[in-house]
Amino acid sequence: MIKQLIACCFILLVAACKEQPKQGLPHVIIETGYGDIEIELYTDRAPLTANAFLAYIDSGYYNRCNFYRVLHMYNQPSIAPKAFLIQGGIWKSNNALAQSLPGIPHESTKQTGILHKEGTISMARNEPGSAGPEFFIMVEDETGFDYGGENMADGLGFAAFGSVVKGMSIVRKIQNQKEVNQYLQPPIFINRIRRK
Repeated sequence: MIKQLIACCFILLVAACKEQPKQGLPHVIIETGYGDIEIELYTDRAPLTANAFLAYIDSGYYNRCNFYRVLHMYNQPSIAPKAFLIQGGIWKSNNALAQSLPGIPHESTKQTGILHKEGTISMARNEPGSAGPEFFIMVEDETGFDYGGENMADGLGFAAFGSVVKGMSIVRKIQNQKEVNQYLQPPIFINRIRRK
């Protein structure tokens, strides 16, 4: 509980210090060797998650990170609920930092109304409130990732917080790269993630 309170205070403090655009929602650009992916962040509906992501961007955590994991039809157990996504962050490029960051309080799709549709960006997690800088982008609609869905045993789903507005062809290209046991070989380099 104390850890979640500290995380919440940290996120709100960083968000308060950043000047938000006067109109519209913030957009960010993920710069990869295959091209750019532009994402709109729903700071209005998922403020804790979206502002944490912006805080990670502003802190430079995503400079020289990577997409490292993909899920598609052929690399998942036949009896498991299927998922189609690409996952990135600092888990491989700066694992010590990833492990040290406090978790983000969980904002479920029941709270936000942001469903896991094609192009949705969401935070990876283990337990509720454990999400950090690791994120994934849906390649197809995935109701199993929403509140009450089958992809998480606790039924609370993942915290969706934005959507791709340009660059889904880049997302699909990354998903189709060589992988071994769901891990890209080699990982796809992200030069940086920046505000637009």
